Amino acid sequence: MIAIRGGMQGYLATPASGSGPGIVVIQEIFGVNAVMRGIADALAAQGYVALAPDLFWRLQPGVKLTDQSDAEWKAALDLMNRFDPATGVEDIQASIDTLRAMPGVNKVGAVGYCLGGLLAYLTAARTDVDASVSYYGVNIPAFLGEAANIKKPLMLNIATEDGFVPKPMQEQMIAGLKDNPNVTLHRYDGIDHAFARQGGKNFNQAAADLANARAAAFFKANLS
Repeated sequence: MIAIRGGMQGYLATPASGSGPGIVVIQEIFGVNAVMRGIADALAAQGYVALAPDLFWRLQPGVKLTDQSDAEWKAALDLMNRFDPATGVEDIQASIDTLRAMPGVNKVGAVGYCLGGLLAYLTAARTDVDASVSYYGVNIPAFLGEAANIKKPLMLNIATEDGFVPKPMQEQMIAGLKDNPNVTLHRYDGIDHAFARQGGKNFNQAAADLANARAAAFFKANLS
């Protein structure tokens, strides 16, 4: 873990070369757990300096929950309900700044999942990030008024059977973002929320592989 600002820390994964473009890995409601750290490690293996900030640090530092028990789900949902997305985006900007201050890091992207998917969208609208990817972001329609602020590339991966993002909300997202040339949307038919979460009940290998390949190509095009 490295210090980012105040009492906030983050998990840092670096490539074998020691430097490269940066990517902020934005957590789900379960904190910087093994899944998030694994994503950071995988990005580092692709040549990126990946930083997963502990965005729950003001509420409970060091959260590392799983999705494997009712008790952990209850704790995760409680944290999400008390979490302030606006402050979270400020912490993401601090994480972007931390990466940019590292030797050899110039461009910085962001990738987020679930709650982090919403934050990836807000990061595209509110920070100086160079490119962002959102996986099954929740509650994005509430912030569609900020779509015009998205000036850098943003990719959204939408699961058509997302239990947390009903189809009417999906249609709102598509309608609200279709006129922004910086936004690319991909829909995954018949797929549920968290399809890319390794070990999760909705994990779908084919959909995850497709979304991850799209994200890899997107970052290569926009961060190189």
